[in-house]
Amino acid sequence: MVNTEHHIIGGTPVEVRWKAIKNLHVGVYPPEGQVRVAAPLSVSLDAVKLAVLTRMDWVRRKQAQFLAQERQTQRQYVSGETHFVFGRPLRLDVIQWEKKVHRIELLGSDRLRFSVPADTTPAIRRRWLENWYKARLREHVAPRLAYWSSHLGVATEAWGIRPMKTKWGSCNPDKKIVWLNLELAKKPARTIDYVLLHELAHLISPRHDERFLKVLDDNMPRWRSVRDELNHYPLAAWNEVPSASQ
Repeated sequence: MVNTEHHIIGGTPVEVRWKAIKNLHVGVYPPEGQVRVAAPLSVSLDAVKLAVLTRMDWVRRKQAQFLAQERQTQRQYVSGETHFVFGRPLRLDVIQWEKKVHRIELLGSDRLRFSVPADTTPAIRRRWLENWYKARLREHVAPRLAYWSSHLGVATEAWGIRPMKTKWGSCNPDKKIVWLNLELAKKPARTIDYVLLHELAHLISPRHDERFLKVLDDNMPRWRSVRDELNHYPLAAWNEVPSASQ
């Protein structure tokens, strides 16, 4: 059962949710930096307020970053738009044809041809392109997930790809299930490797503790710079982007 309350803490609106969890979590969420707290049922409101106040400088920095961060323009899926594939900007060429099927093709190093039936809507084109992105990301991730799993000596029961509004990825250590954000199909391969390492490290340590950080440090010494690179890419137009959290 979840009990949700809204409070003003340090002059900032905060949504507090008491849940059956072990640790208190403070998050800042796009697009405008909404503050949410997930707190164990045993934690008092005073303890929640203290936790937020001690993180207030961090909260305000993250809110300012979200407000200042570049946004992609709303895509209409027409010729001339720039779309990204694994970090590479590609010009979209939309070709209308008489066939009842669509086709998406990479042309050289800078073009993405999108052949579609006449009179298709932007919503339909978006769904087709998202499905294409999902297939490309799955092809890329499968061998990299196998590599990192073997390298770390861990195994997943299942993994998948889906749109995610607040995270680049997630891991359920108990069920050994990993989810990846569909937006990663647009990011450089090194950032995808970082997310895979991050999520698989949770199979070694569920928390962001010293053991978890050692896994990242030992296997990707520059992981912090790669993480920062990932978080500085323009946000998606539909706000399906990761949050900042502590």
